[in-house]
Amino acid sequence: MPEVSFYFDLGSPYAYLAAERLGRLIPEPVEWRPVLLGGLFRLTGRSSWALGDHRRRQAGMAEIEARTRSYGLPPMRWPDPWPTDYLTAMRAATYAFAVGQGREFCLQAFRDAFQRGAELGLLAHVLEGARRAGLDAREVEAATRDEEIKATLRHATDAAFELGVMGVPTLAVGGELFWGDDRLEEAAAHLRGVTAA
Repeated sequence: MPEVSFYFDLGSPYAYLAAERLGRLIPEPVEWRPVLLGGLFRLTGRSSWALGDHRRRQAGMAEIEARTRSYGLPPMRWPDPWPTDYLTAMRAATYAFAVGQGREFCLQAFRDAFQRGAELGLLAHVLEGARRAGLDAREVEAATRDEEIKATLRHATDAAFELGVMGVPTLAVGGELFWGDDRLEEAAAHLRGVTAA
């Protein structure tokens, strides 16, 4: 069975859509790997489609809303502003995985952001999500300033880039990378093929 890894950033609505569908399409075990999309942008020299051209942004948001409906998920509620700085949220995610509650925290944070419109650039919203996921908010807040957590997230982002991850969500199935929420089914088919071989 090849190793399966899910690379994501909590600020990405496409990563949210993938996270919600992952359990239905890809059998366990799946390793969730938080990475900093801003860090990947710096390394690749790219930028977010949601910044810059207004028409492109509106079209992208409309496409995500349509996908949300087609997947049977609650209607999208966009945080304001979006996108914003997700560094603190991603440090909190890194800590949550270190203490064995990463998926619970990340699903809560994704839903807070894209079902409730919570702006995850605000520490208070991150800590509220942590509380809802069963984490100690004070410990999470301290962890977002912890040098080891900061370094872990940096190293995870650099390692993802070295592997060929250009953006999120990306699913790595063995050595094959599948970038985009719309490639989840393709990744699942590839995994079935490799497993059956």
